[in-house]
Amino acid sequence: MPSADRARRWFVAALVAGTVIRLAALPLPGTHDTVVWKIWSYNAAREGVSRLYGVGGSPPEHRVITYLNAEATVDYPPLALYELGWAGRVYLWLNHGRFPNTAALFLAIKAPAAIADAGFAVLLFVVVRRRIGETAAQWATIAYWLNPGVIINAAVLGYLDPQYLLPAAGSLVAATEGWFATAGALGAAAVLTKPQAIVALPPVILVLPRGGRVFGPGGVMGATLRMIAGALVAIVGIVAPVLAAGGGPNMVQALGRLASHDMLSGNGCNLWWIVGYLVRVQYTVSDYGLWGAIVRPTQILQISRFMEVGYPNPRPIGAVLVAIAALWALWTARRTKDLWMIAAVGAFTTHAYATLSAQVHENHLYAAPPLLALAAAGRPAFRPVFFAVSAIFALNLNLFYGFGEDVGFALPRGITLIDATVVLAVVNCVTLVWHARVLRREALTVGGEQETVNRQP
Repeated sequence: MPSADRARRWFVAALVAGTVIRLAALPLPGTHDTVVWKIWSYNAAREGVSRLYGVGGSPPEHRVITYLNAEATVDYPPLALYELGWAGRVYLWLNHGRFPNTAALFLAIKAPAAIADAGFAVLLFVVVRRRIGETAAQWATIAYWLNPGVIINAAVLGYLDPQYLLPAAGSLVAATEGWFATAGALGAAAVLTKPQAIVALPPVILVLPRGGRVFGPGGVMGATLRMIAGALVAIVGIVAPVLAAGGGPNMVQALGRLASHDMLSGNGCNLWWIVGYLVRVQYTVSDYGLWGAIVRPTQILQISRFMEVGYPNPRPIGAVLVAIAALWALWTARRTKDLWMIAAVGAFTTHAYATLSAQVHENHLYAAPPLLALAAAGRPAFRPVFFAVSAIFALNLNLFYGFGEDVGFALPRGITLIDATVVLAVVNCVTLVWHARVLRREALTVGGEQETVNRQP
């Protein structure tokens, strides 16, 4: 009992430490994206979300909205806008109808992500404790709550990723419980917060019933239809105000722009960052010499420029690579329905997307560490992968943005002689291969549907 009390005290201390760090980081300015969040939050709070994409027009209007002297268009799904709008309304109320651009505004626009961040920690603790026990739940929660990449991503830099992670993880958990309508609704909510959520959701199909009846409550078609119905209800509820205002085509046009970013890699340390670096070396060697071109800091290479010099469009190549990796993971884990492997597959498909897809940004690996924390709670073999992917994610964020664009504390990219972001990209590609090997090895240990975990007393 004394050892249990000591462990509990350490757990509480870790929770307090993670909370204090987050509270201290919330007023920080983050990246330039927070300027966009302010504009969206202000306009969503003042007039609602339904008309923010624009209404009507041929071609559909792509509305420009403003706040103070800044302007932006909207290209995120509506649920993220609702959440920023709710935060903005609270900020308006606290400031008696004013929307001042102060440090408190950073806290307000980061609040939805902070709430979702804490919500995932609670979900993680409750789910793991119920399935395995207190000790594993404490380990998993601390691994998430003190994860540097998780903290830097949202509390420090202000990204919205926790807002999609919570419903996406909830969808995976609900699916393993057989709550297929709930899983569908949560999955739709995740995607309508941020489209990247879709790459973490494929493993829900692994828990659909196998064999036996096709139709009926216990059959695969029944489960699939319940999942689809849940997703449709969520989609209609979230999108209906935009459709009612006549902004449906405008929203579709706006969201389509997410897939047209003209960058080989948007500061994501992945396969395409390496390709961009090699192309730059090739075309700058005449100006700087071979060694000068090799050690020169690299930067984003536009897809249009990449194709101008004779290379193929990387978008379909990246999409095919991600599809192959995802299909391989689903096939490899096809015999399991346990939550730990479901989470592991979601983490792997996210890691594969962030590493192999073109135009990936530095924050798109976000969902992998939390899902690996969940997977590693029941399958400790994933713990080394969790630590490695977490370190890669944290370094990717820090090397480009430090603790914020106006704050500093970024590690020097020349510390490794060759640009550290390129070195990290190579490490990430190797880690993805290792991640795949661990996933395959763990999948082979599955005996039927049995969960291979060490249950705590």
